[in-house]
Amino acid sequence: MTTEFNIFNLRPELVQAITALGYVEPTPIQAGMIPLMLTGVDVIGQAQTGTGKTAAFALPILNNLETGLRAPQALVMAPTRELALQVADAMTTFGQFCRVRVLPVYGGAPYIKQINELKRGVDIVVGTPGRLIDLMKRGVLDLSMVRTLVLDEADEMLSMGFIEDIETIMAATPVERQTALFSATMPTPIRRLADKYMRDPQSVTITRAQVTVEGTEQRYYMVNEHEKAAVLTRLFEVEEISSALIFVRTRAGTGELANALSVRGFASEVLNGDLNQDARERTLSRFRAGQIKVLVATDVAARGLDIDDISHVFNYDLPDDPEIYVHRVGRTGRAGKTGIAISLVPLSEKRRLKDIERFTRSKLVQGTIPTVEEIVARRENELTNQITVWLTRGRCKTERTIVEKLVANGVDPLEIAAVALKIARGDEKQRPIAPISELVETRSTRPVRGGLRRDSGEKRPYAEKRAFGGEKSSFERPAHSVRREGFPRAKFGGTSNEPGMVRMTMSMGKEHGIRPSDVVGAIAYHADIPGNTIGKIFIEDQHTLVDVPEQFVNQVLAKAGKYSIRKQAFTVEKA
Repeated sequence: MTTEFNIFNLRPELVQAITALGYVEPTPIQAGMIPLMLTGVDVIGQAQTGTGKTAAFALPILNNLETGLRAPQALVMAPTRELALQVADAMTTFGQFCRVRVLPVYGGAPYIKQINELKRGVDIVVGTPGRLIDLMKRGVLDLSMVRTLVLDEADEMLSMGFIEDIETIMAATPVERQTALFSATMPTPIRRLADKYMRDPQSVTITRAQVTVEGTEQRYYMVNEHEKAAVLTRLFEVEEISSALIFVRTRAGTGELANALSVRGFASEVLNGDLNQDARERTLSRFRAGQIKVLVATDVAARGLDIDDISHVFNYDLPDDPEIYVHRVGRTGRAGKTGIAISLVPLSEKRRLKDIERFTRSKLVQGTIPTVEEIVARRENELTNQITVWLTRGRCKTERTIVEKLVANGVDPLEIAAVALKIARGDEKQRPIAPISELVETRSTRPVRGGLRRDSGEKRPYAEKRAFGGEKSSFERPAHSVRREGFPRAKFGGTSNEPGMVRMTMSMGKEHGIRPSDVVGAIAYHADIPGNTIGKIFIEDQHTLVDVPEQFVNQVLAKAGKYSIRKQAFTVEKA
């Protein structure tokens, strides 16, 4: 089979693999990068996810490998274990007829297997910066023979605080190496990195035909920082949401918001760096199947997410870079469908909103936050429509028999109807409408670049906000639930005050550094229950109280001895 890849004069084994995979025509980034990398020059590739950039660097690396060397000849750095595995799998597939040895290394996996593979000898290492540094310190990762160094998703590694690790790793490789940098965006620190470590790099930039996605309605709402979640829940009341992806800046923030939404009656799950690969896949499978409608995610965790039926994207926190906004918005309005992108904008971030509008060359429409009266009217209208539908169907024989008995006993039919409607509206008690105050100018709480390094890649704001209020988050406050502005303070004790929920106690608390997202993730994963069913969480000094649906209690207790958070074991029992 003849393919257009033949123009690159690649090794026959690579052409065989390309043909077996069914590839015929190189993508623009491949057409631009492959011939450059084959010559050994330094290169910078700027292209979006999904443009085929992995093959753009994998094929030249595989083509130039020498056989018989026991030390790595190529090193690929990636921001997350998911991407590291994807790249390693792709390189193994492209090199399937070359007897190439590719090793992915990343945190969370046992050291012994990775160490043994390195000792046996590998050709290519694909890894996350943290684990690469660890293996270097252990003296088992020798980078002295590296000929090609690739920085994949460089902007994400920068935003995750890996810049110092990257420089340490680069310093351990030979000066006379080939360096390839790939990034969807090119912020100033990335350009400085390129200037410092690359020699006369050749650039290939692949731009999208359009900056934003057609068919996407873009709106924004001006909000007070501490009332974002209150505004979000009001929007949930009036938007026709089939599935929603909510972007939050920090990993801790995803857990806080998902828990707050679930408590308020909007079932949500998180997608962040705390999830291992199995938990991530299960969450995404439930989302694709419609079993969960709302995912609260960080940009890093959402990389590579390919789902066509997302009706809404919410920018709970605006991104630092306008291009990231484009990536987010591009996840709705796919496959010829319309989509809606909604941004919550504090007054302190109006300039960032203007940057987005300039970059996208479009004007975002300012929306008006739904009033209490509008939400109440909508609820009543929906209930009336449901009643009308069921009256038309006429499928209430059993219920009609009950009504006839009550009427025969002298009960007023109107009273029966009113009581029935009150019961039908019982779930609305779980959705109180939070008050919204006048807009107030406040300092932005966005992370400062170059600030504290995140423990697994993400930075926390220096003044992290609660989901529904302006004080510190629940894991920073002693023995209190997250108190939302305008809602009564939750009672906490040995029993749950929510019908159908059972209070459990965990043997970890504030002193162990756990957060609500840790609690939800650990119990949902180990007990194999939906994270969105977990109720209120109260993190105290030595232990944590958590509400679990009664039907899952035995399932949770049955996993005794299995629970752990960051390799710290804990127990779960009835409070």
